[in-house]
Amino acid sequence: MVGGPAQALAAPQADERAFESAGGVRANVVAMDELRVAGAQLNVVVGDVEGNAKQIGEAMAWAESAGADLLVLSELALSGYPPEDLVLRDGFVAANLRALDELAAQAGDCITVVGFVDRAADIDDLPDDAVTRGVANAAAILHRGAVAGVYHKVLLPNYGVFDESRYFARGGRPAQTWRLGGLTFGVSICEDAWVADGPPIQQAAAGARLLVNINASPYNYGKALAREDLMRGQARAAGAPLVYVNQVGGQDELVFDGHSMVFSAEGRLLARAPQFVEDRFVVDVALSGDPKPEAEAVGRLLDADEEVYRALELGVGDYVRKNGFDHVVIGLSGGIDSALTAAVCADALGPDRVWGVAMPSRYSSPGSVTDAEDLAGRLGIRFTILPMDEIFQSYLDALAPIFDERLPDVTEENIQARIRGALLMALSNKFGGMVVATGNKSEMAVGYATLYGDMAGGYAVLKDVFKTLVYRLARWRNTIGEVIPPSTISKPPSAELAPDQRDSDSLPPYDVLDAILERYIEEDRSIASIVGEGYDEATVARVARMVDRNEYKRRQSAPGVKITAKAFGKDRRLPITNRYRLG
Repeated sequence: MVGGPAQALAAPQADERAFESAGGVRANVVAMDELRVAGAQLNVVVGDVEGNAKQIGEAMAWAESAGADLLVLSELALSGYPPEDLVLRDGFVAANLRALDELAAQAGDCITVVGFVDRAADIDDLPDDAVTRGVANAAAILHRGAVAGVYHKVLLPNYGVFDESRYFARGGRPAQTWRLGGLTFGVSICEDAWVADGPPIQQAAAGARLLVNINASPYNYGKALAREDLMRGQARAAGAPLVYVNQVGGQDELVFDGHSMVFSAEGRLLARAPQFVEDRFVVDVALSGDPKPEAEAVGRLLDADEEVYRALELGVGDYVRKNGFDHVVIGLSGGIDSALTAAVCADALGPDRVWGVAMPSRYSSPGSVTDAEDLAGRLGIRFTILPMDEIFQSYLDALAPIFDERLPDVTEENIQARIRGALLMALSNKFGGMVVATGNKSEMAVGYATLYGDMAGGYAVLKDVFKTLVYRLARWRNTIGEVIPPSTISKPPSAELAPDQRDSDSLPPYDVLDAILERYIEEDRSIASIVGEGYDEATVARVARMVDRNEYKRRQSAPGVKITAKAFGKDRRLPITNRYRLG
């Protein structure tokens, strides 16, 4: 970073930096009565430094015009989060630092706090025991044409989807503070505020009367309320107002839900930005007393099923848009999974960018095609029927001399699935759309899916959605407009790859299966522990074996939206070659 951290600031004491209070700082701030805080939860793109800087600059101009004293943006907003191995490329880090200096030149009286990637060579606060990396996860404080200060993230998460210890050097000044007029404030980054006695609490003990925490906190089911309780507790424990701003948008498997918040020193919610959409807000924060919040500043939290649906919608929508696809192609079987997938994609992208394709075979029921066509009509999406039975027969004929007298089995079922996958990929190659896989988490868990068949695709919307939740989401979607045919929801689930086939022929009932899977996958429970809750021992052992032996399939699956605390992929990393079994 040009100039280095906090170069332009005097240092009244070891961990404090001061801003001049004359000029644009409002009189009531100097008197320490009230601060006008602006927040902007932006949908940035990893690696698009120029585009992200443009969004940040527009937010800075907006905050200045709104008379804000302080603008808060998200963690690594300039680089996008998570940048992963991009931070190992010197050119990428240099580009983000140049953009930061350009943003600093635009800064006026309103102080801006924004996340960026700092160089390790500019880190002057590494603790002696730090593992030195090339860069730091940093927050810049921009004011009156300069980078007026820099904070380096102290607590680096290295669990679940996070690999920050792989990339970043950790900061060593958790109690660092800055002064605005007569106000001392602290800045921290995401994980720093997720522990009981982290940097925000230490900054408050060092005299901070306002706390800022910038975030790239990915969504998972149930996290919103837990996050609110945590930040409310931090504000109360610190005895200082807390401003929490989160990123919004989809980034590969992750969805960031926004849900930025401002709390008073007593823990009262003063502002709550909406979930899953970009938003800007301004709130006057009293630095003494506890005024009631203005009702319009506190948006509602979404209900549980709507929250998951909007996460899926944002995840697939941003994946398609940010990766430059014109449209998506979906195989419509007439079943619940493909119906929900199509509904989510139509809502995310618009019906004109969704192409549904039915590919009936000799085993398809008449209702499969009619339900698929009915769904397409309700959604207003393009619909094509592409029969595949003659292709299937050509495979059977070609293989007959080799298969000889062997009876049909899963081999013939998989041939059909792979023909369908090949047809969808042909449409993708010829017309440029991305194939969206329709499998759900229950199927992926137990391997009830065909490699290079129904698993084919660039993205899997329902990859982290258990089958029982698929039904809930379909019913919820129909409450705001009936787009999924009732017959699709009520029919027994079937892959329709053999005569009169039902999922229940191969799997336990989904309510039983999903309960076992949740305990075995997401809670890492042993077979004995699950059986102890009353589940049949043979069923639990069989499900566990199916999960364990299908890791190789999951490793080859398309990315999909993470909505649970432990999704397949980065959350759950098990070796494919593995003989250990939970007892």
